[in-house]
Amino acid sequence: MDSITRIRCFLQVVESGGFSAAARDMGRSKALISKYVSELEDELGVRLLNRTTRQISLTQVGEAYFREAGELLQRFDDLKDAVQQDHREVRGRLRLSAPRSFSEATLGRVLASFLQEHPRVELDIEMEDRFVDIVEEGYDVAIRVAELEDSSLIARKIRDVRVVVCASPAYWEAHGMPEKASDLANMPCIIDTNYKHKTNWMFLANGERFSVPVKGPMHVNSAKTAVAAALAGLGVVRLPIFYVLEELMAGTLIPALEDYEVPGPAMYAVYPHRRHLSAKVRAFVDYMVNWHKQLEQHGDCPKMLDGPVPKED
Repeated sequence: MDSITRIRCFLQVVESGGFSAAARDMGRSKALISKYVSELEDELGVRLLNRTTRQISLTQVGEAYFREAGELLQRFDDLKDAVQQDHREVRGRLRLSAPRSFSEATLGRVLASFLQEHPRVELDIEMEDRFVDIVEEGYDVAIRVAELEDSSLIARKIRDVRVVVCASPAYWEAHGMPEKASDLANMPCIIDTNYKHKTNWMFLANGERFSVPVKGPMHVNSAKTAVAAALAGLGVVRLPIFYVLEELMAGTLIPALEDYEVPGPAMYAVYPHRRHLSAKVRAFVDYMVNWHKQLEQHGDCPKMLDGPVPKED
């Protein structure tokens, strides 16, 4: 039995005026209360209470201990209440890791919307394209756009990520649009090296998965740079749609091979623990899931989500 429980029993005996009354107030047996107080005295090596058959009284050292222990236990209870309140409330500093290119392309909008709804949260965002160790580096949650390997971390899927093949109108005019995926093997392509298959672009047709080997003038680990190269007419690019949404809507990039399904990664929120998940982490992950659900329902049109995300019924 821990010392705090013994101290609580001692304090209750004094406040209730006896072992029987303390037992009733605490919902425990008189024998158990007496045992705990005796164990506390044995632990301290002093007698705290004078006991007679009819009453108890504090010894001199017991009076001092009662006063100091009561104050310390109250501080302990206040601290516990404060920590639990912070855990239950959507408040406090939230350390977030996210891929740089994705963050610059689209994450800012949802983060601003989240903070409008939860003004007591302070976001501390690190944008890096490497896979951070969220436990060792002290992050609360990480956003990952990837095909996740097995891990001891908890990963909640936010959404599947649609991948598009596209190029500038000038490029298609000069090279012609591909009629089938294998035509890409003979076209200059911009290679985003962040992704698993790099120079083997994956496609699905009639339920069968196959790859097309590609090559081109640029290999780069930045989706933003790959988009810039495609806009300049240097080649075909294959990217998750959120990197090229604005360009597709503006017509500065034109999609191709739309009859094919292009396998891609999924977006996940990754965090260390499922038990005792703080309110701020739970609220953030739920918000990301709901925001992207609304985005998908509106055809991935970002202008539909300039305000707070609608709450689910």
